[in-house]
Amino acid sequence: MDPATVLNDLKFVTRLDDKGMFDLAMAFPEQCRKAIAIALQADLTAFRRSYKLVVLSGLGGSAAGGDFLRGLFEAYGTVPYQVVRDYHLPAYVDKDTLVIACSYSGQTEETLSAYGEAKEKGATIIAITSGGKLAEQATADGFPVITIPGGQPPRTALGFMLMPAVVACEKLDLIPRQAYDAFVVHLELCARHWGMETEFDHNPTKQLAAALFGKLSVLYGLGTWPGLVANRWKGQINENAKNMTFANTFPELNHNEILGWVQADHQGVDQWVMVCLQEGGESAKMKKRLEVTKRMISGVAESHDVFAEGADLLQKMVSLAFYGDFVSLYLAALNGVDPENIDSINTLKSELSAIP
Repeated sequence: MDPATVLNDLKFVTRLDDKGMFDLAMAFPEQCRKAIAIALQADLTAFRRSYKLVVLSGLGGSAAGGDFLRGLFEAYGTVPYQVVRDYHLPAYVDKDTLVIACSYSGQTEETLSAYGEAKEKGATIIAITSGGKLAEQATADGFPVITIPGGQPPRTALGFMLMPAVVACEKLDLIPRQAYDAFVVHLELCARHWGMETEFDHNPTKQLAAALFGKLSVLYGLGTWPGLVANRWKGQINENAKNMTFANTFPELNHNEILGWVQADHQGVDQWVMVCLQEGGESAKMKKRLEVTKRMISGVAESHDVFAEGADLLQKMVSLAFYGDFVSLYLAALNGVDPENIDSINTLKSELSAIP
């Protein structure tokens, strides 16, 4: 099978995509536009006050937006911020904490547990969900609910989960206003560039999917927020392509994982490939870290660079994540798997539901 040929065949690419995952990817810019409009209509006036901490609670696709919000807080935020992917909140969450409870379905058991703890601790809560128990509880407790459309896989709903959180924090003066119109236009251009109609020779997402096909990949972020995007890529490749991959971040990986490459060619892996996600304006020290790391692993793994595009941080983070969505879907087509199927996750949820 020649990836350069088959990835230009629309029938081949979509032959197992009965649930329309490619269509959902192409609709992502419009999803972001809708999510922004919904969030701008939310009245949060009564919740404008001084907070000492912001915590976003969520899991899986519902938490992915929280990672990108972290990037905005670390660049521009006025208070500390963290993402919690667990049943429990940190002990220091209190009445001066804003908790953003994110569950696309509204039924995520970990998020519902964290919601209960936030309420007990007297925290202010904003719920972002399509409905379910989370919406019911928040409404009954008098907390604002930003209701977004449901009915699609949570991992395809990044816009619906991220943009309301961004807008809410903006409304509460926790981060500066973002250039939303330019943001959506940028994503529309990306979709046209990376979509199925753009042929292999001019489509870097198809080319990277071909490079990853049949290999074990490691995804490295050259800095904190590229590392957050690398983790999003990991989840998308896991879920959509049913492919094992790993993620890590510079400079931390230079203090440990770099030594793992010493024996990597003796660990039963036929082919390794390293992908480094970059902003493009890194410091000389960070550039040197990547240069030396590439040189040290050159005999074990081929390497690829992907650079963020955009005029501001929001555009760069989200479009770089969007790039990974297309890579994961093209890789799913090459792997011959249904990108929507999550039978393994459903089996686990079913067995967990039997435990009181």
